[in-house]
Amino acid sequence: MADFLSDFAEKFGLMFLGLAAFAAVVGILLFLADRAPKRGRDVLQLLIFLLPAGILLTVGLIYPAVNTTVLSFFNRNSQEFVGFDNFVWMFTQPSIQITLINTLIWVALVPTLSTIFGLAYAVFIDKSKGEKVLKSLVFMPMAISFVGAGIIWRFMYEYRAEGFSEQIGVLNQIIVWVGGEPQQFLQNSPWNTFFLIIVMVWIQTGFAMVLLSAAIKGVPVEIIEASRLDGANPWQTFWNVTVPGIRSTLVVVVTTISIATLKVFDIVRAMTGGNFDTSVVANEMYTQAFNRGEFGQGSALALVLFVMVLPIVVYNVRIMRKQKEIR
Repeated sequence: MADFLSDFAEKFGLMFLGLAAFAAVVGILLFLADRAPKRGRDVLQLLIFLLPAGILLTVGLIYPAVNTTVLSFFNRNSQEFVGFDNFVWMFTQPSIQITLINTLIWVALVPTLSTIFGLAYAVFIDKSKGEKVLKSLVFMPMAISFVGAGIIWRFMYEYRAEGFSEQIGVLNQIIVWVGGEPQQFLQNSPWNTFFLIIVMVWIQTGFAMVLLSAAIKGVPVEIIEASRLDGANPWQTFWNVTVPGIRSTLVVVVTTISIATLKVFDIVRAMTGGNFDTSVVANEMYTQAFNRGEFGQGSALALVLFVMVLPIVVYNVRIMRKQKEIR
């Protein structure tokens, strides 16, 4: 106990000294900035306020990205340069090929289904009785962490052999009640990937609904009424007036969910651990680098994941910038 308290006091003391040193340096710099000539003062103050963010960005993002890129061209111990061997391994290893295909399936289905369901909720729940309550229920999964959602749905899919013991999985219990045999939802490939995708869609639908609902409310009522006066039915009004009016929001929703889907890790890790051919790139990256010690192969997977995410991020930023220019 005494050793623990001593170690705790030492670490707490180092933390306090670090914070005190940081505060002292910032205080000195601000004092010097106040004493400097006006032109130099503005530049110095700008640097002072940007410096902490720049340091954190460099240490937490830029350096790890550069280091990961370098490691992807070395062997597992980062001692020998192997060129593109890690990338060749990635695209020729059958298990990793399945991982890449799974990731593409996730990216194809999750944004599409989440946006469709979110748009449907936004249209049908809008201006209905109990709109706030219904929207809160749909949005509630967004408040749950991916790990929490994975654990909840793992119990939904839980399987126990028939006759061995009672079912604790909700879906299998329902199947048993109606006279069917329990199913191994998370063990049977390739359908287990789709059952995992359901969890992500369940979470992201609320996000899509909130943004699309706000966008629909922003469509000018005059245009909608004019289309109705011209004889358009509700479907024609929705497809030819509402959808074009929320196009930019649709793009933002799809791209944002696509980025989150490409980086999905928690759901797969919590529910299957990547077993039974359910692994995705982010999970495989973690497995190779930290479970198997293959830092070169893990870094190569991380680099490929970055390359997959980057175009979507750039496109999303361009769309948001155009929206600001229009406003």
